[in-house]
Amino acid sequence: MKKIILFSPADGTLNSGDYIIDKYVREEMNFLLSNSITAEFGTHLPIARFYQNIRKNITRKACDEADYKFLCGSSLIKTSLLRLSPDWSLTPSSCPYYSNSIAIGIGIGKNASRVDEYTRHIYKKIFSKDYIHSTRDEKTKLFLEKELGMKAINTGCPTLWGITDDLCQHIPNKRHDKVIFTLTYNNPNPEDKILIEILKSEYKKLYFWVQGYGDLDYLKSLTDIEEINIIGHSLSEYENILKDGDEYDYVGTRLHAGIFAIRHGVRSIILSIDNRAEDMKESYNLPTIPMKSIENELSNYINSSFETSIKVDKSKIDSWKNQFKK
Repeated sequence: MKKIILFSPADGTLNSGDYIIDKYVREEMNFLLSNSITAEFGTHLPIARFYQNIRKNITRKACDEADYKFLCGSSLIKTSLLRLSPDWSLTPSSCPYYSNSIAIGIGIGKNASRVDEYTRHIYKKIFSKDYIHSTRDEKTKLFLEKELGMKAINTGCPTLWGITDDLCQHIPNKRHDKVIFTLTYNNPNPEDKILIEILKSEYKKLYFWVQGYGDLDYLKSLTDIEEINIIGHSLSEYENILKDGDEYDYVGTRLHAGIFAIRHGVRSIILSIDNRAEDMKESYNLPTIPMKSIENELSNYINSSFETSIKVDKSKIDSWKNQFKK
């Protein structure tokens, strides 16, 4: 049996969207995981404290012995590691645990105008030089190739891999009277109030999924929630309501909530608040509009008839997977 380590965003997280990434990584990699010994460690948490590195520990032993180590999705890469980020608890002392890791649908978040030498050095110690990496979008692919000298394929996020032409064709073109919406508490926006006002005027019933730990409190700070139906924080609660996908639209700022809705056949409009949705729209034609444009564009988009036509290149995904099937 192969020994596999998954470095996942779904441990130590306050965001249920990370469970969506983890769910689809496991589904897509089941061909490898099903007959392997697998351990999972969270990227949001330190993999070991400083004092644990004084002597070789069981976690380090497992990482050293692993046949494959995978970095699972999300915006793990930053242009500068000199600026602290909660996405990935990465330090020089933790590099040996991650060495020779392979990216699955990984993305980049720009937090500095250029890549510094320290950041380049750390990433070169972590990313495998023997395997081709899978990236979420074209910008991340170019970063790995040009800045780090790695091999990469733009496969998109694993959350997209199961979206087929047949699924897209069965997603309704026209609006419904009910809407599921999301907000992002840790990225507050002046347009959030406008969003709620538009949804109240366009839909008869509103449902709010609490994807993030502070999303409900943020919603309460913006509006009276008496007439808004609240969907619990867990992914299972959200999935239960999506099973009636022919009754709802999805409109919101949570990217993976929108992708998860699409996976369940729900007509979706994703509101981009950062580079992730815009980069994925450019590569994969996600149904996306900028949050800053909603006052002028959202009502027209809701009331228009549009086809969901997400373009996933299966040949690239298969090419990336095949290196583990040989």
